[in-house]
Amino acid sequence: MSLRPLNPRNPFMRKADTISLKDSIDAMLRAYKLNGKLSEVQLVSSWEKIMGKAISLKTQEVFVRNRKLYVRLTSAPLKHELNMAKTKVVTLINSEMGSQVIDDVIFL
Repeated sequence: MSLRPLNPRNPFMRKADTISLKDSIDAMLRAYKLNGKLSEVQLVSSWEKIMGKAISLKTQEVFVRNRKLYVRLTSAPLKHELNMAKTKVVTLINSEMGSQVIDDVIFL
């Protein structure tokens, strides 16, 4: 018994009724309405990459609730400085994530 490709001219050609894994995962996330939660988790996990190592070292806790990002900092001067640049931080985070993930940042 020999194994033959489905299409002898192009063995890597997909059947017409199949969809890619990426498309099926995207459809599943839309069906279960998990896109927003997935973006929030990606935001928390990439906090160091977005804000840099110096700010990340002074960060105790990062979490998202009701489209607001809560950041607990260990440095009062850094907290004050980031409060002054709050709108810039929000636009930086949303541009890095590629969509409107958060509406506000609250520094604790």
